Amino acid sequence: LGSQPNHSSLIVLPTPSPSPKVRGTHPDCSIVLHFQEREAECQERIRSERQSPAFPRQGGCPTEWDGVSCWPALPPGQARAVACPDIPHVFKESEGLIQRNCTEQGWSLPSPPYHSACQLETLGSSNDTEATARHFVTMKVLYTCGYSTSLAALLLAIGIFSCFRKLHCTRNSIHIHFFTSFVLRGCAVFVKDGVLFSDESIDHCTMSTVTCKAAIAFFQYSVLANFCWLLVEGLYLQTLLLLTFTCDRSYTWGYILIGWGVPMATVGVWVLTRLQYDNHGCWDDYSSPYWWVIKAPILLAIFVNFLIFLNVTRMLAQKIWCPDLSRTHKQQYLRLTKSTLLLIPLFGVHYVVFALFPEHVGVDARLYFELVLGSYQGFLVALLYCFLNGEVQAEIRRNWGKWQRSMESNVFNLATQDFTA
Repeated sequence: LGSQPNHSSLIVLPTPSPSPKVRGTHPDCSIVLHFQEREAECQERIRSERQSPAFPRQGGCPTEWDGVSCWPALPPGQARAVACPDIPHVFKESEGLIQRNCTEQGWSLPSPPYHSACQLETLGSSNDTEATARHFVTMKVLYTCGYSTSLAALLLAIGIFSCFRKLHCTRNSIHIHFFTSFVLRGCAVFVKDGVLFSDESIDHCTMSTVTCKAAIAFFQYSVLANFCWLLVEGLYLQTLLLLTFTCDRSYTWGYILIGWGVPMATVGVWVLTRLQYDNHGCWDDYSSPYWWVIKAPILLAIFVNFLIFLNVTRMLAQKIWCPDLSRTHKQQYLRLTKSTLLLIPLFGVHYVVFALFPEHVGVDARLYFELVLGSYQGFLVALLYCFLNGEVQAEIRRNWGKWQRSMESNVFNLATQDFTA
């Protein structure tokens, strides 16, 4: 919406090219897209009238779009009144009437003007706008630091699990896939920011390019894969407890199918659905009903993980309190389960809470949890599964000691050679 006019009788609105019917819109763009939709309908009506044989070639006022309302055609000397657009964030009054007369010179100016009859909402002051801009800049800096820290920690953790041969096992292989999903998620955030917000002159409300849609699809895939690999972590933990630490490698391909295949199929269905039924904008409108194609599998993964959390807790309590179980086995169960039992509720609770409310409710809190706090989840995962892992620490100390002894031996040999020479 343009700035509020003081003396003009018209409100100047952005008039981008017409677009298909909008089903779901981002809250910040809903106003622009509402008027864009109304304009498209009005322009279609104008084209139909011009193609009609009954269209008057001389005299009268043709159908006209004035940037706010569509005025149907009138013969000379008549007047027409329309109601204020019912848009709560723009106009305070929706029952006010604006009138225009059809004169020999054409349509008269709206009387009374829109800003008088409909009472425009008071726009935020420049200080409020600057404060909001600073708030989002600060938030972007915070989540950029968070994702950068997480990426560094995750790549180091992947390197540790890959380099030390004694750490090669099904459990750590699943951890590597889980870490990789976080790496993809962090990269997807940076790619999305680079595509959507690199140029401030771009109209994000009407932006609809293949590049931006691909960036959003990649982001949705990484998020869904992230939750699927968290589900795999829970499934693997429960399998180990049920099989009493008997690791069956035949499950590995099934885990890979769940972690990478299910997100690929889901995002593929979502992309085809958006292309067919809702191909507008940049596909980042979470109020679209087709967003449930992505949202439903995530909620299902969280729900299944919560059931696993309850079941593993029950099984763990039974095994720990079993009098026949040795102290060594009890410590082994506790060490195995503590990380996953902590991550399952940590990753799912806030998502479920926000999923129960519409997308426009609690936007600030949602952004803070999903962007700022969520950006450090990868670092937390690397910390719990790798850096605080006793097995990993022991292997690092063993190799560090071996390297030190090798260096001391080389220095001694070099010094001995110099001395004997």
